[in-house]
Amino acid sequence: MPTDKTLRLPSYGGQAVMEGVLMRGRRNVAMAVRASSGEIETYEEKLPSLYQSRWMKIPFIRGVISLWDSLNLGTRFLMKSANMASGEEEQIGGAALAGTVAMSLLLGVGIFFLLPAFLAGLTEKYLSISSWWSNLLEGVFRLLILVIYLVLMGRVPEIQRVFSYHGAEHKTINAFESGVELTPEEVAKQTLVHPRCGTSFILTLVLLSVLIFSLLGPLPIHWRLISRILMLPLVSAIAYEYIRFAANWMDKSMLVRWLIQPNLWLQKLTTREPSRDMLEVSITAFNLMIKAENSPSEV
Repeated sequence: MPTDKTLRLPSYGGQAVMEGVLMRGRRNVAMAVRASSGEIETYEEKLPSLYQSRWMKIPFIRGVISLWDSLNLGTRFLMKSANMASGEEEQIGGAALAGTVAMSLLLGVGIFFLLPAFLAGLTEKYLSISSWWSNLLEGVFRLLILVIYLVLMGRVPEIQRVFSYHGAEHKTINAFESGVELTPEEVAKQTLVHPRCGTSFILTLVLLSVLIFSLLGPLPIHWRLISRILMLPLVSAIAYEYIRFAANWMDKSMLVRWLIQPNLWLQKLTTREPSRDMLEVSITAFNLMIKAENSPSEV
């Protein structure tokens, strides 16, 4: 039976991990992984109290917190899933995990923000173009680097499987939000795209950066690079609020559906059609998360 659209459903989310899916609720996170034995192994834990605090209700601040959460929580569970899938017991945590997250953040900022800014700054300097055109060119460089990166990653067999689990995660959440039964047969009928996807967030971040960085006007290359780092939390916070707005209004406004289309198109690069056994893993993760969310001990 379709879900009553007048009822506001919880905004559950997730991500693909190695041979599995992570599902995140308001208070709990659950993961299911297909082990090398063929069995589905699960793991669940309660989220820190920060995610139920008043800070997560404040617009823009919650976006910055969520960005760090995606890096920290996502990296930790990605490593844990690799151990679960292979049957290894060794876990990475503490300083090693912090170092991994920091390195991932530095590489991401360097490749997707500083490199395009540097290339556009050189172009502005040697071709004597205006700062407006330079900032537009920076956005084009950033988008090209992102698309090329995703296309190349999508050619790696291991990443192709991760992208298939990404598709399974989207289909499962779409099935829940559509009110259909969470079985592999019904979930398989759902679309691969979802407006709250992290891929949508990244594209929004890229496009917003063109507008916001343009307001800074002409800058020497060194200040241009510094400004990109300093402004990243602000741009991320605005992108997060836009994604929330688009997801809430997508079914109510034709304009919003039109605006969100580029985000959905880009998801074609990060999702693949999942197999039945992948859907089983994703549904297991979602059901475990829902069970933990509805546990009397969590009320």
